[in-house]
Amino acid sequence: MTAKPIWDAIGSSFISQYYSVFDSNRCQLAGIYTDQSCLTWEGQQFMGKAAIVEKLISLPFQKIGHNITSQDHQPTSDSCIVSMVMGQLQADDDPVIGFHQVFVLKNFNDVWMCTNDIFRLAIHNF
Repeated sequence: MTAKPIWDAIGSSFISQYYSVFDSNRCQLAGIYTDQSCLTWEGQQFMGKAAIVEKLISLPFQKIGHNITSQDHQPTSDSCIVSMVMGQLQADDDPVIGFHQVFVLKNFNDVWMCTNDIFRLAIHNF
């Protein structure tokens, strides 16, 4: 079997860690963002680690679980990694709903950090 490309292994590892922490203790996600990171959450934009974490911990649910159904990773020309995730989540006792999330990861002193994060629920308003 052929080994995964390094960007695929790094992206997969990041995704696994991100959702594990998100599901157990969102405030610990501060360690993956920088003061220049940007989050777009359902169309709302947040700049910087503090604003991003404040948004994530203010989300109106007590418990959440993510089930990742697919993920894709690509290297960029400036040595970053773009990761796209599709999956389902369940918050509290609400119905299961689909979601999409995109991350841009950048290496800072051998630590992969999230510089950009875009999240959308898979809701169609036709």
